[in-house]
Amino acid sequence: MSKTAQGSQKTVKIGEEQKEFVLQHPGVREGVKIRDRAKNMNGQIVEEKLYDEYMKYVIVEPRVTWDSVEELGNSDFNDLMKAAGEFLMG
Repeated sequence: MSKTAQGSQKTVKIGEEQKEFVLQHPGVREGVKIRDRAKNMNGQIVEEKLYDEYMKYVIVEPRVTWDSVEELGNSDFNDLMKAAGEFLMG
């Protein structure tokens, strides 16, 4: 299994247009904090919170917000969030 170190980056291409996004790893401890902040009081992951964390701390270029992802479309948005999650988890 490969290691993903804090600050390491990966470029992913999303959708038919192959739009590029740069993902940056925030480090193992911050990754755990991201998952913790995305949980509700019952310990269940809340997707909206999780994706908000990915937008703030993992997807670094171009910066992505809830307003800007509307332009991506549902499928490409899902692919981007999946790529961010897989990158974060290593």
